[in-house]
Amino acid sequence: MNNPPRKRKKATSTSSDLQPTVNPQNISSQDNQDVVTIDVPAVEVPELTPEEQSDRLHLERKVERAFFEAGKALAELRERRLYRSTHRTFEEYCRDRFGHSRRQSYLLMDATVVFDNLVEKCDQFDHKLPTAEGQIRPLTKLEPQQQQEVWQQAVQKAGGKVPTGKIVKGIVQRIMERTQIPNTYQLGEVCQILAKDNPELRGKGGCWAIVTQVNDFSCTVRTWDGELTLGLKHLKSYEYLHEDCQQMQEICERISRVYSSGLEESVQRFLESLGKLKRAYLTGLEEKVLRVLESEIQG
Repeated sequence: MNNPPRKRKKATSTSSDLQPTVNPQNISSQDNQDVVTIDVPAVEVPELTPEEQSDRLHLERKVERAFFEAGKALAELRERRLYRSTHRTFEEYCRDRFGHSRRQSYLLMDATVVFDNLVEKCDQFDHKLPTAEGQIRPLTKLEPQQQQEVWQQAVQKAGGKVPTGKIVKGIVQRIMERTQIPNTYQLGEVCQILAKDNPELRGKGGCWAIVTQVNDFSCTVRTWDGELTLGLKHLKSYEYLHEDCQQMQEICERISRVYSSGLEESVQRFLESLGKLKRAYLTGLEEKVLRVLESEIQG
């Protein structure tokens, strides 16, 4: 009589069969749960080779000087008018080509002048030169020697590191407060006229004016239709860049020539509207109309 075949048992394993072998000393109990700690050997990070160290320094310098190189390039593009084949003005070119606001390009160019000045005084190899335009911006209000002194103070305050723009601005503000004189306006500066409670300025409120003379507590300013002497409380600076102020002076001279020619009233209304511009440039349409008027008085 044949015996029935035996059933093959399935292979089974317990959780203990699957656990790695560990040192009992590395096992601790916490909240009735087994916690296993496995020692992992530390991975050794290889030191940089001399060539890698040189490459790192070279690349860091590129990052640090990126804003400086951009400002230098913009200055050359403007000086040589290399934009003239596609754009009428440098500002339009920068906006279309780089997406810059009108102010941004000039800030970068101003920063390069300060950077060049700081290079003469500061060590280029100790990572204490500016790395961004914003760190330099407050220095543009100072004389070259003051720029160097303030930057060194800012580096010291930052613990020997490259200071933030906030640190630099704080030191500059303290210097300005100590040396401030009653009238801080400068020749050629563009301001807004504040009529306030002065009845003589009726109709002039909101107009722009260009400083032509700086007195102790007042300024003589030129507007599109004449000159005025105003107390400081009746002026507010637009804080335009130097290039913007120069452009406003040109616009002012052009408007004044047309105004003094005695054209009809409708023209006077147009000129009056230009006299209240809150920007340092003319739109395309404003430029075209003014050119027509200029050609009319010349003809």
